[in-house]
Amino acid sequence: MTDVESPAYVPGHGLLRGRTAVITAAAGTGIGGATARRLLEEGARVLISDAHPRRLKEHEAALGREFPGAVTAVPCDVTDETQVRALFDAVAATHGRLDIVVNNAGLGGTSTLVDMTDEQWTRVLDVTLNGTFRCTRAALRAMRGTGGGVIVNNASVVGWRAQAGQAHYAAAKAGVMALTRCAAIEAAAFGVRINAVAPSLVTHPHLEKVTSAGLLAELTEREAFGRSALPWEVANVIVFLASGYSSYMTGEVVAVSSRHP
Repeated sequence: MTDVESPAYVPGHGLLRGRTAVITAAAGTGIGGATARRLLEEGARVLISDAHPRRLKEHEAALGREFPGAVTAVPCDVTDETQVRALFDAVAATHGRLDIVVNNAGLGGTSTLVDMTDEQWTRVLDVTLNGTFRCTRAALRAMRGTGGGVIVNNASVVGWRAQAGQAHYAAAKAGVMALTRCAAIEAAAFGVRINAVAPSLVTHPHLEKVTSAGLLAELTEREAFGRSALPWEVANVIVFLASGYSSYMTGEVVAVSSRHP
């Protein structure tokens, strides 16, 4: 297997200038945080959200120093419908309209099915699948009277491929894929496009804390480039799906890897 070095960071090109975007689970160093930055670099006004208020506030301050006036933050736990409604009400109050939603919130974990508790199963499904449903529903209600918009969901190659210890996460991500396809057909009637990305292995500090070095090495070996993706490489695909370059794409799940079945 060839070990390919990570590419140079791609600068923004103003693809989303004048657009208003919301992204969930955007306070960390993973895909959410990278996507928030990429949206800002492409000219969007961005409302970042997360279930961890302290980290969210810190990330808002850091981004605000680079992109003054373009980023705001609203805490939101996507398992709470009241908080989801408040998040989308805040977008309307702050910006007047909504153009882009990135449903990034998700929760993983490792457990064999025989040892998995109901609480483990339910918690992963509630954050990852039900949370995406709640935010997609709220986004569509906000967008259907405004002439269009774009929703991008974060799925995973595990939604296609089997991996031991990941039954709850795989079921949730497969559900996100199905939700994306069905919602896209309904949303087309009022000009909203809905697609998803399906990353494989993406390096970030939280993943390294919760995953053994041995498993990370094994997963890395499966990647065509002999390395994991960087969060901004997934964010670039999200930007593409949010931009006019993908104007005829809806209901698609785009693998950000070589591991599509």
